[in-house]
Amino acid sequence: MAMLVLSRIFLVNLLSFSYASWDWVKPNQVESESFLFQGSAAYKAKQPPHIIFILTDDQGFHDIGYHDSEIHTPTLDKLAKEGVKLENYYVQPLCTPSRSQLITGRYQIHTGLQHSIIRPRQPNCLPLHTPTLPQRLQEAGYATHMVGKWHLGFYRKDCLPTRRGFHSYFGSLTGSVDYYTYSSCDGKPLCGFDLHEGESVAWGHKGKYSTHLYTQRVRKILAAHDPASQPLFLFVSLQAAHTPLKPPKEYIYPYRGMGNVARRKYAAVVSIVDEAVHNITYALRKYGYYKNSVLIFSTDNGAQPFTGGSNWPLRGRKGTYWEGGIRGVGFVHSPLLRHRRRVSKALLHITDWFPTLVGLAGGNASQDGGLDGYDMWPTISEGKESPRLEILHNIDPLNRKGHGSWTEGQQIWDTAVQAAVRVGDWKLLTGDPGHGDWVPPQLLAHFPGGWWNLERGVGHQAKSVWLYNITGDPCERRDLAAQRPDVVKKLLTRLAYYNRTAVPVQYPPDDPRANPDQHGGVWGPWVEDGEVQQATTGVYYKRGKNRKKNKCKVCRLKPFFKRLNKRVLLNRM
Repeated sequence: MAMLVLSRIFLVNLLSFSYASWDWVKPNQVESESFLFQGSAAYKAKQPPHIIFILTDDQGFHDIGYHDSEIHTPTLDKLAKEGVKLENYYVQPLCTPSRSQLITGRYQIHTGLQHSIIRPRQPNCLPLHTPTLPQRLQEAGYATHMVGKWHLGFYRKDCLPTRRGFHSYFGSLTGSVDYYTYSSCDGKPLCGFDLHEGESVAWGHKGKYSTHLYTQRVRKILAAHDPASQPLFLFVSLQAAHTPLKPPKEYIYPYRGMGNVARRKYAAVVSIVDEAVHNITYALRKYGYYKNSVLIFSTDNGAQPFTGGSNWPLRGRKGTYWEGGIRGVGFVHSPLLRHRRRVSKALLHITDWFPTLVGLAGGNASQDGGLDGYDMWPTISEGKESPRLEILHNIDPLNRKGHGSWTEGQQIWDTAVQAAVRVGDWKLLTGDPGHGDWVPPQLLAHFPGGWWNLERGVGHQAKSVWLYNITGDPCERRDLAAQRPDVVKKLLTRLAYYNRTAVPVQYPPDDPRANPDQHGGVWGPWVEDGEVQQATTGVYYKRGKNRKKNKCKVCRLKPFFKRLNKRVLLNRM
C-alpha cells in the first residue's frame, strides 16, 4: 500500500513538472513518456464497427435532459447514461467551421475557413485537396452515406458530398432551409429550393417535416444494407434545432406551460430529435447493427437564446468564443466501450473524431500529415489520459473589431484580432469574442430586441484580452488577465505559434451566377467543371451595414432597462 501511494505521488509530481517545462512555441505538448497510446488499433473488433454519427444543429448545452433541462429527451438521456458522457467536449461556434473540422480533422486555420460560414452565393467550399473522413473510411472498406445538412460549399460539383467521400447523399446543401418547403434564402429576395438526392434535385417531398423525412431515409439505408458483409458509416446531420422553428403542433402541446413561446417551439424541435434517435437506434437493433456499432451524438455549436435555445449556466451563445458558443453536448454509446456508464472530463475537440474513427475502422490516420485531431478511443473507451492538452478555438484575421494592439499583446500578438485558445486549465480570448451574456432559460420571452443589445455590451467594450481558469470557472465569471500576466504571455505565444501555420483565409465575394432564378429555382452548383476559379482572400464586412435602420422603439425605456440590467448582473443572474 505504501509503495502504491508513493507511486501515485510521483506521478502527480511528474505531470506537474511537465506543464512547467513546456516549450510554448512548439506544437501541442504531448510527452511521449507519459502518453504511450496505441490508439484505436488496439481496440479493433473482429470486424470493423458500424459508425453512426448524429450531429444536431444549434443545440445548446442546457438543451438536453441530463443537463437538468426542462426539455424531455428520454432516449438521449438513456443512451448517454449507458455510454460515456463527454463533459469537456468542444466544437466550433458556427455551422461550417464545426463541420469542416469534423470532416477533415484539421483546425479551420489550416483549411482557409477561418472566417464566418460559407454563404450560398460564395464560390467556396471545403478545399478539394484535403482528404475527408468518409474518403478514408471508404478506403478502409466502408459503405458511406450522409443524410441531412451539408453546409460545406457546393459552387461546383466537385464540392458535393458524393464527390467528397459519400456513396449516397440526401439532404440540403445550404445552411438553413424551411422544415417543410425546403426553401432556402440568402436574403429575402434570393430564395431557392434546396433538397437533393445525390447530385440531383429531390422534388416531391414538400410538406414532409425534415427530421421525420431524414429519419425515414436513415431507416431505409439501414434496411437495405447487409451489416454482415460490409461496415457502414452513416452521417446523420439534422437541421434541428436551427431556425426557422416550425414543429408540428402535437409536439408543442407538452410544453404549453412554458411562458417563453420561442423556448416552447425550440423544446418541441429537440423532442422530435429525441424521437428520431429512438427510431434510428431501434432500426440498428432490428437490422443487426447494434452489437457491433459505435453511435456518436454531438451538437455543432451552442444555441441562440433569442430563438429559444439555452446554454445556461455557460456564458455566451452561438457565434461566440465564450463557453456557451463552443462547449458542446456530446456522448458515445456503444457495446464496444470497455468502461460504460460514466462521465468523461477528458479534453476532447471535434477534430478528434477524424483520427479516432479512422483508427476504429482499421485505417491509418498517420498517413494524413497535418492533422490537428487525436485518436481518443482509449480515452473514451477505457478512461485513459487524454492526449489532448490544448485546443486552438480559432484565429480570424478578418475579424478585427476589437480595441487591441501589439502593445497590449506584449509585442507577441495583435490583440485586435479575434482569437481564442485553451491550454490546460487556461483559456485566453483576444479581440472581439462575441456577446458575453449569461441568459437563463425562459428569459427574454417578450422583451424587445433593444434590451438584448443593452445586455450585450456591458463590462468589456474597451477590453481586448480575457483570461479564465476554465476548470475552476467554467462559466467565465472571473477574468484573471490582470492578475496573471505570466499566463497571458504564454498563451499569446501559443497563438503566435499557431498563426505561423495558418493558410490564407478564403472568403470570396458573392457570385451573381449562383442566383437560383438562373437554375430553375434551385440552389446548386453553378461553376462548370473545367472553369478555373481564382483564389480570393476575403475582406471583412458587416452584412446590412448600408441598410436603413428602423427607428428605436424602446428609447424611452432605456433608463429602466439599464437599471434592471445592473441589478441582474449584481445578482449574478
